[in-house]
Amino acid sequence: MKEENSITIEKTKRTVYIKELKKQISIKIDQTVIDYFKNLSADNGIPYQTLINMYLSDCVRNKRKIEISWK
Repeated sequence: MKEENSITIEKTKRTVYIKELKKQISIKIDQTVIDYFKNLSADNGIPYQTLINMYLSDCVRNKRKIEISWK
C-alpha cells in the first residue's frame, strides 16, 4: 500500500509541475492553420494544441525569426 501512495504522490508532483510550465491564453488563429494541425493530429495521435505548442517551442529553441517585408 505504501508503494501505491508513493506512485500517486509522484504523479501529482509531475502534474503540478507540468501545469506550472504552461499558461492558458486566448489567441486568434486562421482556420486553415487549425485544420492543418488537426490533420497532423489525426495522423500522429497527438492533440493538435500539443502539436502547435511543440512547433512554437521548436521555433523558440532554434531562435527562428520570421521574415517580413512591407512593399
